[in-house]
Amino acid sequence: MDKELYLDKEQLRVFKIKRAISYGFQYAFLIAMALFIIIPFYWMLVSSVKQTWEITSPNLTLLPLNGNTGQIAWPWDWAWGNYGKLFTGIVNTSGVGGEWTFQPMPFGWMFLNTIVVGFFTTIFMVTTTILAAFAFSRLNFKGREFLFSVLLMTMMIPGEVFVITNYMTIAKLGWIRSDDHLQNYLALILPFITSVFYTFFLRQTFRQIPNELYLAAKVDGTTDFKYLLRVMIPMARSTITTIVILSMIGTWDAYIWPSFVTNAENRNQLLVSNGLIVGLAGAVESTGPNSILNMQMAASTLVTIPLLAVFFIFKKYIMRGVSRSGIKG
Repeated sequence: MDKELYLDKEQLRVFKIKRAISYGFQYAFLIAMALFIIIPFYWMLVSSVKQTWEITSPNLTLLPLNGNTGQIAWPWDWAWGNYGKLFTGIVNTSGVGGEWTFQPMPFGWMFLNTIVVGFFTTIFMVTTTILAAFAFSRLNFKGREFLFSVLLMTMMIPGEVFVITNYMTIAKLGWIRSDDHLQNYLALILPFITSVFYTFFLRQTFRQIPNELYLAAKVDGTTDFKYLLRVMIPMARSTITTIVILSMIGTWDAYIWPSFVTNAENRNQLLVSNGLIVGLAGAVESTGPNSILNMQMAASTLVTIPLLAVFFIFKKYIMRGVSRSGIKG
């Protein structure tokens, strides 16, 4: 705004035109990106409450239609029963094949297993992350920077590469696709109780805390562990909260590793991610009267909404933690 005070009338007009064009491109780009993200969610929600004839119709409809009138249906006339069928299943009345056309999905076990795995993974991971970040940010020991550089270099390796070695380790312990629920939990939790990225993330926050506080605490005879608990952790609370939230989201989204180590035939061991695929496997038809694409969208909605709710509730903590981590050091 100050620049406008030093421009003549013609220069001011050109400046305002350029600024308007710049803002126009910026807002157009932001709107395009927003639509690119929002439209798939909107389509998932709308498709989850459509009738089978409509979900398989070649005609595009932005809202569910009334089957009798062909007009846009009122919300109370939408196919909300698609959600109920996920829990009750669809009995096979054709007399051909098995008892079920679509088996009830074990949402109870899927949510319970995901929460249990996410909780213990997060607890152990946050503990190791805090201790490692404190050591690399405050403790002076020989080879500290070299060791930290080596850890950072492991971030350049794709995560899929570690799946092979983790799988071999868990297989030697006999936990792969085990029918024992405890062994199944251990196979899902232990490979992810550390994180180099979160260690780096938290270390950046710890390094922003003045070192004079640490030196003063040492003069007063405070131990490193007491200083960590009473000073470092409270001051880095936003970043640690962010790590907790992102870790839980990561567990919720994990698909490759749970698919490797869990037994798909034991539906009580499924997580939200692989349970969605296993529950719908062999039952999805893209066309015809037996299509359950609308139920697939309903199942996707059920496992997506809790994640979105958590994100929007704790969004300010995530943003605050990211901004505090900075790039110092």
